[in-house]
This record gives sequence, structure tokens and C-alpha cells, in this order.
Amino acid sequence: MKVLTIGPTRSVFEELVALGTSTRGLTEDEAANRLHTHGENRVEAVPAVSWWQRARSAAGSPFVVLLAVLSVILVAVGDLRGAITCLTMVAVCAGVRWWQLIRADRAMAALHELDLHTATVRRRVSADAVPRRREVPVEDLVPGDVVELDAGDVVGADVRLLRTKRLRVDQSVLSGESLPVGKNADTAGGTVASALDRPDLCFAGTGVVSGSAVGVVVATGSSTAFAEAGSSITMTRPVSSIDAGVRSVSWTLVRFMAALVPIVLVISGGISGDWTRAMLFAISVAVGLTPELLPVVVAATFLRGAVALSHRNVVVKRPESLGDLGAVDVLCIDKTGTLTEDRVAYAFAVDLDGRPDDLVDTYAYLAAAYQSSPHNQLDTALTERLDDTDEMLTLARFTAIDDTPFDPEQRRSTVMVRERGDEYLLITKGDPQAVIELCDHTQTGGCVRPMTGTARRAAELLVANYHDDGVRILAVAAKTVPDQRFPAPSLDHDSGFTLVGFVGFVDPVRPSAEPAIHRWREAGLAITVVTGDSPAVARHVCRRAGMPVDRVVLGAEVDELTDRQLADLARASTLFARVDPHTKTRIVTALRGDGHTVGLVGDGVNDTAALRVADVGICMGTAAATARGAADLILLDNDLTAVADAVVQGRRTLANSAKFVTITTASNLGNAISVVAASVLLPFLPMLPVQLMVQNLLYETTQLTLPFDTVDRASLARPGRWRPRSLTAFAITFGLISSAFDLATFAMLWWILGADTPAESALFQTGWFVEATLSQVLVVLVLRSRPGRTTPAPTRLLLAAVGLASCAALILPFLPAIHWIGLTALPTAYFPWLAGILVSYLAITYAVLRFWPQAARR
Repeated sequence: MKVLTIGPTRSVFEELVALGTSTRGLTEDEAANRLHTHGENRVEAVPAVSWWQRARSAAGSPFVVLLAVLSVILVAVGDLRGAITCLTMVAVCAGVRWWQLIRADRAMAALHELDLHTATVRRRVSADAVPRRREVPVEDLVPGDVVELDAGDVVGADVRLLRTKRLRVDQSVLSGESLPVGKNADTAGGTVASALDRPDLCFAGTGVVSGSAVGVVVATGSSTAFAEAGSSITMTRPVSSIDAGVRSVSWTLVRFMAALVPIVLVISGGISGDWTRAMLFAISVAVGLTPELLPVVVAATFLRGAVALSHRNVVVKRPESLGDLGAVDVLCIDKTGTLTEDRVAYAFAVDLDGRPDDLVDTYAYLAAAYQSSPHNQLDTALTERLDDTDEMLTLARFTAIDDTPFDPEQRRSTVMVRERGDEYLLITKGDPQAVIELCDHTQTGGCVRPMTGTARRAAELLVANYHDDGVRILAVAAKTVPDQRFPAPSLDHDSGFTLVGFVGFVDPVRPSAEPAIHRWREAGLAITVVTGDSPAVARHVCRRAGMPVDRVVLGAEVDELTDRQLADLARASTLFARVDPHTKTRIVTALRGDGHTVGLVGDGVNDTAALRVADVGICMGTAAATARGAADLILLDNDLTAVADAVVQGRRTLANSAKFVTITTASNLGNAISVVAASVLLPFLPMLPVQLMVQNLLYETTQLTLPFDTVDRASLARPGRWRPRSLTAFAITFGLISSAFDLATFAMLWWILGADTPAESALFQTGWFVEATLSQVLVVLVLRSRPGRTTPAPTRLLLAAVGLASCAALILPFLPAIHWIGLTALPTAYFPWLAGILVSYLAITYAVLRFWPQAARR
């Protein structure tokens, strides 16, 4: 991020000169010219996808390309029927994928809401005119604009501060820090490692919590730190497990084609001398190896998973991510806004002995309630804890006189109230170390005592113990001031206070965090918390969420490690604290490089790069726009248990996708081997290319029900993986079994039914068409799950689809309208033999499957 690694700071004068502006602001003409030069101040959280990119993605499947090539070859050899069938399959595959991509884009468009707001700028009508304050759309901000910031404003661009008044800014969207940071126009700090640490810079997307400021815009649009943090949204994503699996299948089939097609072409052409017939044989091999509906079935599986998750208010932006989710074994989660509710909650008020004390409680409430400046998260927690009655009673006792807002340098705020009599009461709250320095007395149990060294050390130890427990602490002190009319009592007191106690705050953990972590662990996921917050707070949040932590690794430690060392450390660690966005990305990358499939749950701009690098990025519906753009799944209800549901659905999606790919590859390989054997043994084609496509279409249409099929518990209980080598072994083994029974069918048709001449080729082709279709369809019921007591029954939908496809295979030869593809009616003597071959095939397949390693089937 170039904006975050700048060197020595320039003076205000040098900055204004470099930007060609002054403290009086730009003229309207200058602003218009710069807007034309620099463009609108916009950050696209989600890059627009053109229709061409979407079309290329929809038609980019290797099997769609292969089908298109085969259709051209079929036209060249004069088989128009086969070419039309092939092109129809291309249109169906690409159309389904196109529709799914549009559906995902529309769902994201409904979520994509860039925060539109205005900015207060100083503009002049002409160079000599008096500058005027005016509101302009944030999109119209340009470098050199002088802007005014007040409490509650969202900073619209990167701004160099010129003048500040007790300015505090919430930049957690970039840094992950849950509390605001002080900002001022001081440039004495020199060179800093990160611009986030510079007090004189405010960044686009951050919010002004308190105070006010005047600054000059130094960067807009894609040049801002906000855009740089989110620029990783355009990075190339890791290859998904589904994509890798399909690519593996594709190359496996391509290798088989590369080996078998030339062999068939040479052998058939050399024996018969008919090279057109030999070309058709070769095309038949290619068609037999091509799972035409693979993209459609996989897309349907994704769609089924996405629809199921939509009922849990989870938007699936990238369909392939469901397969990755099924393979996730490490889940990295952010703390701020993910495990916690992104707010601070009041916990207790205690005296110096650690006992609850109502006086501390009352003083802390008054210090927040009578504060004239806007409240930060701690002030809000103090004032919201009382109901209306208690609030009225407390405020009725005291009258507000004056206040001093929180000062980042003094690290405290002060109010002056009057309760009764002629005395004023000063109440100050703030950083314990700063407040303790003001005190020369302590008060415990109503007794006031001098602040001794022992008492000071005891107070500091109490604060340290609370900090170790992850509790944020404010110290509360008070001082009485005699009444005086002239001059009015002063708030400027830096001594003479009495330390009355401490107020504690915690980051409230989401109610769904603990049950979610329990379910993630039951699902076999390793959990790693990666946060930019302090180690004490992060450890406390983890403990409250039911996730004990043995060791905390700081971001500074990670920076000194090599990638290999980081991978070893990440594997053994559950909490990383004080981590910047770059380090968070390194941790995710290291885990992926170590062979893990990594999911990341985050919600800030600082999480964008890591969301993009992770195998699966997940964010809340309230996340920053760039985080939503980089994520694959969006939890609209902010419910972490939905992640566990998504993981289970991902495993179901992966398992059902793997079913189709493995079974189809084995069946199609068996068909191809049978065609190769036929090219040597037969004087005619055993099945026409168009018949092979119709057969594959019948078979693969039944597989459209696989997304709804049941999955065994073992597959849902642990992460799944694509195993290309096991797939190849599975396909060869069961493909050879299928081919052996195809050859038995050849023998039956040749010697028993007498289909042994080219004149009887239609009978032969029809006989094999029916047997091959039935064997492919019925074997799905055998291969869909490992045999055993826990094997889940197939769904009624799958059984109905298998039944319909089987009936279609038996009926088609008897329909005159279908004879154009070369089918003919079969004799009655054929069917007993068909039944015997099918029963034997299914029995042997079942027997072999019982001894097939379970791990190799996924």
C-alpha cells in the first residue's frame, strides 16, 4: 500500500505548495478542472463485470470448448445430426452457467451500497473572493480542497490536517483498532513506518468521533489508503478445489483422448482403408470420453447449495467457493466486528480494593453524561447502562457547570458539577496512568487517605491485572473546588485530586460466537484468531467465546519470520494480535502453502487482501464495502453459526460433485475403451457419435438430481478433498469393469442375435445403446456411496430420475420418430441376455467397491 509507507513528513506550507492550494481553498473553476483531471472521488468496492467477461466465464469450461470443437469436426465429416446435438449441448451448458453468474451478480448488487455523503469544503467564486463553506458530494472532492471535519463526519478522502481541536478518529475500518485515536496537525514525528500512525493524516472511510479539524485533501478515489487497502479485490483468486478437480478430470480425459484417438484412427483406417469411417470411430472415442453435462451438473450442485444457504440469509457470490468451503480445514477469524459486536460494554465500577462502589459508578456516569463533546464508545457504554428513572434521579442531584472534552495529550476529560452547598465538584476520567498522576489522595469505603507509594503501586497493579484479563479500564478521580463568583472556577487543575476508583469495560462477544466455535470444532476445523487489537483484549475475547489460548503471537514477531517458519508457527498457534493487513495476508498465505485449505472471516477494509487470498472469504452483511466485494460468502444476519451451516453445505456440495465426476469419468472411460476395442474387432461403428451423445445426455440428465442426493455422515464430519490420482485409479478400475461387460454385450449381439454384418449394424448399435445406457444409469445407485450399514438411501428424486432414464432407454428404439439417430426395434430374445449382463455387472461392481479404499473415493 503505497500511501501507508510514506517517508518524512512535509510542513503544512510545503504540502499546500505541492498541492497548488492555500488555506482559503480552491476556486470553483480550479475544482472543476481538477475533477476533470483526477476523476470522481469513487472507490469501486466491486469491479464491474462486462457482458464479454461473463460470457467468457460461462463458455470457458474445457468441456464446452471440446464440444464446440467436436461439432466442427462432425460438420466436416458430414454428420450434421451429431453436430446439431453437440451445439445444443454447448448452448445448454453455457446458458445455465450464464444464468447462474447473473443471479449471483444481482444478489451482490442488492448488497452493494457505497456510503453516499457530503463534505464541507472551502470554495471561492474567484481568486479574489472570500472563501465560503459549502456542502459538496464526496464524489466531487479533489486534491487541494480544504475540508472541515466535525464530530460524526465520515472522512471523504485522505486529508492532511492543518488545524485540529481535540480531534479523535475511528480508523478501525483500516487498522482493526476498536478505540478511536487522537489526531493533530503536529508533524514533529518525522518518518513513520505506517501512515496509520501519523497524527496529521485522516483517511477516507474513517469517522470523526470527537473534536473538529481543518485539512487539505491529498488523495482521492483509487489513490486513497481506503482504495489501496481494498485494491486486492482485483487480485487473481486462488484456484478453487472444484476448479482444480474439474481441471484434473479434464486433463485426465485429454490424456486418454490423446492416446486413444490416434490409435483408433490409425488402426481403423489402416485395416479398412476407409478413413472417413476411421474418423467417425475416432470421434466416437472423443464423444465417449466427454461428459457433456459436467458444467451443468456441477453448476446445479452449486445452485442447490446456494439456495439452501439463502434460507440462512447467506449470499453466495462465488459459486465455486462452496466446493472450497467443503475442503476448508483451517478457519481464520478476525476479532473486531466478527467475534465481538464492534462496541464496548460497561462491566463494573470498583474502588481501589477491587470492591464494587456506587460512588465510582455515579461519578463516571456524570463525567460522561455532562460531556458536551460527542461520545465515544466508552462514554456511550456509561450513559446507556441506566434506565430512564435512574438517569433522571442521578441528573436531578447534580447541575452541570462546565466541561473539558477529552484531550489526547492529557488522556482525560473533566466535568464540573454542583450538587449542594457552595462547593463545586471536578470529576475527571481517563487513562489510569494519567489520572493517577493527578491524585494525592485515595478514597476507599468512604475513607480518604493520602496517596502513598504503596497505594500507588497497588492501584497500578490492580489496573495491570484487569488489563491482563482483557478489560479496558478508566480511572475516575474527583476534587472539590470552593464556590467563587468572580472569577468563575477553573477546570485547569493538574493536582489535588482524590482517586476514587476504576470503571471496567469489555468487548461484548457475539451471542453466536461460542456456539459457532463449538460447532466449528465438531466439524474438524482448526480455528486461528488474527486481529489488530491488543493481545490482552484478544485473549480475553477468545476465552469468553469458549476458545482458550495458550500462546499469543504478536505481529512484530511474524515480521521477523521466513514463510516456512511462519507456516510452522501458524500451524501451532491460535491467536495472532497486533497484526497489520499485510501480516494477516502472510499468515493466510503461509497456511495455504502448508497444504491447508483456509477460510477467513473478516469485516474491515484491513481484511480485504486476506479475504481475497484465502480459499474462501466470508464477511458480515455490515462489513465494509470492499470487504463485501472481496468475500465469497456474506452473512446477512451477522450470525456466526451460519458459517458452520455453510461448511456442512459446502461438504455436501463437494461430495455430490465428486460423485458425478468420478462415476461419469469411469463410465465414459469404459465407453471409450469399448469403442477402441470395437475399432479393431468390428467392421462397423458399435455406436454412432450422435447415439453416444444421446446416451450420455440420458445418463447425465439423471445426474442433475445428484445435488439433492443424501451424503453419508462421514463425508459431512470432516473436510473433503479432491484426489486426482485416486480419481484416475477409480476411473480405470471401474471403467475396465464396464468395458468388460460391454464386450460381453458385443459377443451376445454378434453371435447370438446375428448382428455380424454392416447391414445389421443398426441392430448392433441399438443393442449396445440400450445396454450401455442402462448400465451407466443403474450403476450410479451402486457407486454413489460406500456400501455399509451407514450408507444413506438415495433420494426419491434420484430414484425417479434413474427410473425415467431406464424407461427411456428401453422405449426409444421402438419410437419411429427417434429412428433418425439410427436406432431400431430390438427382438424379444435380446432382453433376457440384457438382464443377465446388467445383474452380473452391478454385482461385480458392488463387490469391488466394498474393498475400495474410502479415502480414495473423494
